[in-house]
This record gives sequence, C-alpha cells and structure tokens, in this order.
Amino acid sequence: MQKFLVMLLTAVLPIVSSFSPSYSHSARFAELSASSDADRELRLLEIGHAPKTRAVTQTSPTIKLVSYNIRWRSGDDLHKLAQLLKEDAEIGGAEILGLQEVDRNKKRSGNRNSAEILAGELSMYYAWAAPPAPKTEKEEETGVAILSAYPLSDVRRLVLPHKGPGGRRRVALGATIKFERVSVRVYSVHSETRIPVDCKLEQMKAVLHDLARYGKDMPAVVLGDLNTWEPAAVAKTFKLFAAEGFQTPFDEAPTFFRRALFIPIELKLDWIWLRNLQATRNGVNRAIKLSDHWPLWIIVQKPV
Repeated sequence: MQKFLVMLLTAVLPIVSSFSPSYSHSARFAELSASSDADRELRLLEIGHAPKTRAVTQTSPTIKLVSYNIRWRSGDDLHKLAQLLKEDAEIGGAEILGLQEVDRNKKRSGNRNSAEILAGELSMYYAWAAPPAPKTEKEEETGVAILSAYPLSDVRRLVLPHKGPGGRRRVALGATIKFERVSVRVYSVHSETRIPVDCKLEQMKAVLHDLARYGKDMPAVVLGDLNTWEPAAVAKTFKLFAAEGFQTPFDEAPTFFRRALFIPIELKLDWIWLRNLQATRNGVNRAIKLSDHWPLWIIVQKPV
C-alpha cells in the first residue's frame, strides 16, 4: 500500500502543486526593473521590522518557536493566520517563526508583501528571501521568512544546490538572534520536492555547512519544509542531523495532508531540529487548516 501511495504521489504531485488561488487586491509592487543580475539578487533578500515591535519578557525561562509552510496565504487567510499566531493555545505567542512559501509581489497573492504584513500585525522583526528567477519572470518568487520578537543580525540568504523542474531553485534563510548573554542561529528552509533523495540531503548539508561558520558550541535551530515525502528521505534526514549533533522531539508523524484522486495522503515533510537547546514541550497543530501543511510548535529552555 505504501509503495502504491508513493507512486500515486509521484504522478499527481506535479499537477496538484500547480494550482494556486486568485486574488483581487490592488498591486503594491511594480514589476521587477532591476538593471543587472546583482540587483535582482539583492532584491531577493529583505530585512525589516514592524513600526512598533512588541516588548519581550527577558526573564522568561523559555522560548516558543513555530515552523509553518503557509502555502501562499494572503488576504483574509493571512489575517486569520496572524490572529492564530497571536491567540492560539498552541502556536500563539511564539517569539520566533520560520515560514515557507511566503509570497512577495505575486499576482496570486495580490502583489502584496506577506512577510511585511505578518510582521506588522505581530509587531515583530522579519527577514525574507527568495530564490533566483528566470530573467523573463516578472513576478518575484515565493520565499522563506524568519519573524522574531528580537532583532535579527547576520542575515544570510542561501541558494540551495540542485535545480528542480524547469530550473526552479529553492533557498534557505539564516539569522542570528541574541538573547541576554547567548546568541542562537536560526534557519528557515524550503527544500525542493521533485529531486532525488540524495540531492535533498545535499540541500540540507548546504545549510549545515553555513552553520559550521559559527562553531559547534553555538545553539542552533534548523526548521522548515524539507519535502521528505519518500520514506528513505525521512530515515536519512534523521541520520544526517543526528550525526551533526542535532536532536528533535518530533517523530515520523505526518505534517502534511492532501487528497489526490480522493485518496488521503499524509506525509512527513516539516521538521524542527535543535542543537545545544533543550525542548520542554512540542506538538503539531492539526486543527489549523489554512495550508496543506500543519504548523509545528516547540518550547525550548532559553540558553544562558
């Protein structure tokens, strides 16, 4: 049965992944008019913050983190997500968010800046990055984002190795978040779906290679949609991160749900990996259905 589901997913994933909603919001950003490749690359990394950032409790002994592939949410759905990130019993009130499939200047999401909108509603700092697009592409690509109640520093956009269908690229985004006396390195990652498993592992290794610049003693979080829909990818991901000194309280339970030809498919795609950090509680919120992914949340002891 499992083999049949994998074959089915391989056949239908290129089709169901191509559907996107349409929106009627007025355009906020003009079409790209960068004069050079370097200019285009610079535009695909954005760093900012809400007009007024929220106060944080420095004395709190814990930090909550959330990872969520929001699948292009915009408009009312984006507002609903902001409310959940404020008020939900499980994902609400997180100090650090790692998001994937975050649109900026895309027609399907009203040519809005979703990371900036969320940061504004949540009173947070943010960074957003997207992969390079073909020169003929007039819309900016879907990207990844990190939102934080604390300022972000040393923000780095990582274009991941190995192209997907049609030459599509994927990115990761890294940033350093400083607490009272200790800094934590955080990465939001969106790996490619339709490449061999070993190529997916090399995309993860590219993130770990960047992390190596900071030394093994630095606390770190790697989270996001690693697209490990093949059973072998799940097993190899556990092995890779464990060998690099990471641990996770999440098991092989699914984080993604979709129906294909009326058959329900549940897959383990999303992860939160920790290094030199201790988790106290965690979960996957299956009640939130704004995306075909479910958000992961985790509470860790604040490093001292």
